[in-house]
Amino acid sequence: MNPGDRVRADRGDRTYEGVVLPSSTDAHLVVKLDGGYNVGIDREAASVDVLAEGVHDIGDARDAEGERSAVEFDDELPTIALISTGGTIASTVDYRTGAVTARFDAEDVLRAVPDLAGRANYRGRVVANILSENMEVPIWQELASAVSEEIEAGADGVVVMHGTDTMQFSASALSFMLETPVPIVFTGSQRSADRPSSDNVMNAVCAVEAAKADCAEVLVCMHATGSDDRCALHRGTRVRKNHTSRRAAFETVGADPLGTIDYDTEEAVFHRDHQRRNESELALSPALADDVDLLKFTPGMDPALLDAMAGKSGVVIEGTGLGHVHTDLIPRIEELVDDGTTVVMTSQCLDGRVCDRVYDTGRDLLDAGVIEAGDTLPGTAKVKLMWALANADDPAEAMETSLSGELRRRSTPWA
Repeated sequence: MNPGDRVRADRGDRTYEGVVLPSSTDAHLVVKLDGGYNVGIDREAASVDVLAEGVHDIGDARDAEGERSAVEFDDELPTIALISTGGTIASTVDYRTGAVTARFDAEDVLRAVPDLAGRANYRGRVVANILSENMEVPIWQELASAVSEEIEAGADGVVVMHGTDTMQFSASALSFMLETPVPIVFTGSQRSADRPSSDNVMNAVCAVEAAKADCAEVLVCMHATGSDDRCALHRGTRVRKNHTSRRAAFETVGADPLGTIDYDTEEAVFHRDHQRRNESELALSPALADDVDLLKFTPGMDPALLDAMAGKSGVVIEGTGLGHVHTDLIPRIEELVDDGTTVVMTSQCLDGRVCDRVYDTGRDLLDAGVIEAGDTLPGTAKVKLMWALANADDPAEAMETSLSGELRRRSTPWA
């Protein structure tokens, strides 16, 4: 059998029918099922019948000489730096197993998403090739430096391809590490390209359009609804992934998204005030304190978890409600503060702000030296504290000041 043949494969009590895809190993057969999914099958354990030959022409991304095709440039188009860190949007199928693996570089993504052609000139760059759960501080720093270099080299906008699980953390990190005169747009994919409901094409196209727009901030561009109609543009410090798998998984907490991109008209519309293109000079402050932790308080929490924070530069606590923990934990928190650890309080509620002046517990936390983070999201607060400890003259003051749109004076819908 050959790639493009339609086959029926029986393995045990399961039958698979579909089109054969190229495989990187003779030991496994990869079949694209009629529903759009790919499945890897052990050849020795399966009985395979060819139902029809050459049903589909299965090619690759190489030209007649066997070389990869070049990405052409057009002087009339803006230049977008396309930076890959891995994740589902930059993934392909591992033909040994049929599993999805992060392995595309930036140019591979351009070939995988032909709809990007003609929208901009692209400079491809790979910073990392990881699943986003493996993101680490040094990669944030390398990513920020790479983005800065691309902007310095004349990029009119930057698109960062990133896994969705930790995208909100990385977007926050770059929001604090960079002053930018052009858009920096994070995008990803909840569903890989081998799935019929994949969101990779629309997200990538809308991210490029956002990178060409006037909003010079760090943004997250993902599906706004379950349909292929528009993408939401979330401010990098106010976004949260609120669903494990649906395409419209990201939300701006406490307000509508900063803007939207209509997929049909390709028009970017911004609903609130934002930093505009070329209003800021490019500046990079990549230093981060890497010994900061985020701790969620729950009833019955082992006090030893606070003991493990001893010696750290900073701790962000997700308290209940207005920012509370069990009163028995307050003396230990005070000891951490006295020993030099900056302790910041956030709320595990999805909306509203910390106010430790209402109840006795909150007042005791303030007396213990805890810093209120207002309505800063807990994940954002952790990244901000990492940045503040390494860059701010007064980290406590910085945590109580909005640096990148992460903190509101009042928790009301954003104007």
